[in-house]
Amino acid sequence: MYTVTINQRDRGAGDRVPELLRALARQRPDVPFDRTVGDEAQAVFTDPAAALDAALTALRPDACGGVRWNVGIGVGRVDKPLPLGVAEARGPALARSRRAVERAQATGEGPAIAVDGPDASLAHDAEGVLRLLGLAVVKRTAAEWRVLDLLTPGVRGQQKAVADALGITTQAVSKAIARAHWTEEWAARPAAVRLLGLLDATG
Repeated sequence: MYTVTINQRDRGAGDRVPELLRALARQRPDVPFDRTVGDEAQAVFTDPAAALDAALTALRPDACGGVRWNVGIGVGRVDKPLPLGVAEARGPALARSRRAVERAQATGEGPAIAVDGPDASLAHDAEGVLRLLGLAVVKRTAAEWRVLDLLTPGVRGQQKAVADALGITTQAVSKAIARAHWTEEWAARPAAVRLLGLLDATG
């Protein structure tokens, strides 16, 4: 299983956890996101793709209270039956996600995301791919996100509809997609999901 732990990186901006929880409301955790302690929020997932999506969403300052967040993914066992609330969840995955988020806090100006799991080598590989994905996410402008938020991965012929919706040219849409490395992100996501799945299998 996969535990995602998130805490506030820009602490001088005041408490932004309520905005973070609103931004994550569309995610699909098996145990929902909730504040655990201080400026920390946590959730539990059985699906690595859903955990990855939540982690990358949290790296978007524009969507999560206008501040930056540290993100840790812990992989491993969570005791069953799963509780209704994350505060009652127990198991190694939760401790690993807290270790991961502490390591994420120590990163510099790059994407603050880390992975911890039962196999250190696999966790390192997964973290490397996630940090590359995160690098694309954190560098995007608000104008690029306005375009990307209207796109559906894997669907062709969307650029004209997005251009019409935003009142811009299809060339502007195409340039925003290229600058944001959106195509590359969605090509690399399956590799990240596969590595997280392999890491879970080792536990």
